[in-house]
Amino acid sequence: MTSTPQTLDQQPPWEPALSVRQVLGLERVLAGQPEVVAGAHRLDRPVRWVHVAEAADVGVMLSGGEMVLTTGVLLAGDEDKQGEYVRSLDRAEAAAVVLGLGRAFPAPPEVMRRAAERCGLPMVVLHRPFPFAELTEEVQSRLLRRKFAAVSLSEAVRTELTGLITAGAPVQRLLDEVARHGGCPVVVTNLAHRVLATAGERPAVDDVLRDWERIARQAGAGSADGWIRAELSCRGERWGRLVLCGYGGDRAAGRLLADRAAEALVLHRMLAGDGTHVQGSGGTGGTGGTGGTGGSWDSWEEQSARSLLTDLVSGAVPARQLLSRARAAGLPVNRRVFVPLVVRERQPARPARVLRLLGLPGIAARLADDRVAVLLSLAPDQDARALTAHFATRLRSEPDSCHAVVAAADARADWADVPAGLREAQHVADAVADSPAPLDLPPVVRLRDIHLRGLVRLLRDDPHVQSFAERELDGLLRGPDEDLLSVLRTYLATGRNKSRTAQLHHVSRPALYRRLEAIQGRLDVDLDDFEQAASVHIALLAHDAQQG
Repeated sequence: MTSTPQTLDQQPPWEPALSVRQVLGLERVLAGQPEVVAGAHRLDRPVRWVHVAEAADVGVMLSGGEMVLTTGVLLAGDEDKQGEYVRSLDRAEAAAVVLGLGRAFPAPPEVMRRAAERCGLPMVVLHRPFPFAELTEEVQSRLLRRKFAAVSLSEAVRTELTGLITAGAPVQRLLDEVARHGGCPVVVTNLAHRVLATAGERPAVDDVLRDWERIARQAGAGSADGWIRAELSCRGERWGRLVLCGYGGDRAAGRLLADRAAEALVLHRMLAGDGTHVQGSGGTGGTGGTGGTGGSWDSWEEQSARSLLTDLVSGAVPARQLLSRARAAGLPVNRRVFVPLVVRERQPARPARVLRLLGLPGIAARLADDRVAVLLSLAPDQDARALTAHFATRLRSEPDSCHAVVAAADARADWADVPAGLREAQHVADAVADSPAPLDLPPVVRLRDIHLRGLVRLLRDDPHVQSFAERELDGLLRGPDEDLLSVLRTYLATGRNKSRTAQLHHVSRPALYRRLEAIQGRLDVDLDDFEQAASVHIALLAHDAQQG
């Protein structure tokens, strides 16, 4: 992102505190005809305060960031004192030194100028007499106004975020507001630097995430300019970090903003339940994602995985744009083979837990109440089919999970093919789950295993298929009889096995025959005729898929 230069008066109060360059641009200072004689490359240093000092050991009275004003009256005639004066300012990390020319120094002293140049300390001389009191008053009043504005902004942010939490807003909404106030991407990570949530303009967020772990560690070491961190902790235990990435404002104001944001996230986390989980977050700003309500398994890591997998399945964001998010979330993506899976399971937390138990690299996230997307990331020399089967077997060994449906697409070597694979796996899982009768299927179901049922489900939204289903089943649908529809489903699903159908419906064979006769009469078909039975079967599959 680019920005246009701003004058001092145009700058928002939370932008950088006055720099040396900006002080020299003040109207009162310009009246003194300032000239930079050393350290011109350091004029963007921030000025924290203005101080008038003449003593040679002035550094002991400073705490850093001061612009020091002097006439040099106690330094004239002593070059050692002149050099020590500048070195003392440098040791104290002063922002700059301003020397008023006059009786003590009619011209810039060469000793001071050379010392300042060596130290990189900006040195400015005023060619015309200038009342220092006016400069200190002007600068310090501006600095105080800016500090007050920063504190006011901090309180305004706190009030706004607290209001959002009270209104039940999701975490993503809070982060979007923080990104808006900061004018930069916002990233939330766990303690291992894995990204849990982001906000901000998508291109800027993508730039930040491309090499996230390296630059995040640099930011943690304090070597990244404009990166401001705030620790996230609950009941004395740290669990993550919030990072303002490339914040362009004053660091103190950024610190306040980050702290207010961290307070809000911790409060949101605590109010969401037991202090360890939060609500499902909406997808705006940099991450995209899903809406939803919280649950006991909706940890930050799972929210991050859900946002990524939902965007992959939906195709709303091109896969290549999601690669950096996947890498930042801790998913291995370089030279890997990806196995897309969708699990139909009553306890949607289990697939992720099974991944951890088996040590399989991958992510899992709930897409709907009983539908969980899983993406395995395997090395090319690993047996994808064997590991997928091992996952399915282990999942079904969990209590109450013996009937879980594990659907998979073939392994993808190209990240760009992952979204299509996830959609295929979802289609297979739904087709199996929608079946009214038990199917004899392998532990891991693939598209080739669902045959006609899969094809019909793919075509369920086609108007011609819908019209066909309505026409073929009209006799039963016009006067709905769920018992007859159920018998028809079972009879066709069992391959027209009358004994098995009677057994499954707990009726005698004569009772079943009467129901089959009623069905044939309503539909005006002969179910003993293969072609007519197949036509009714396809229509019923299409009808159930549309209703499913």
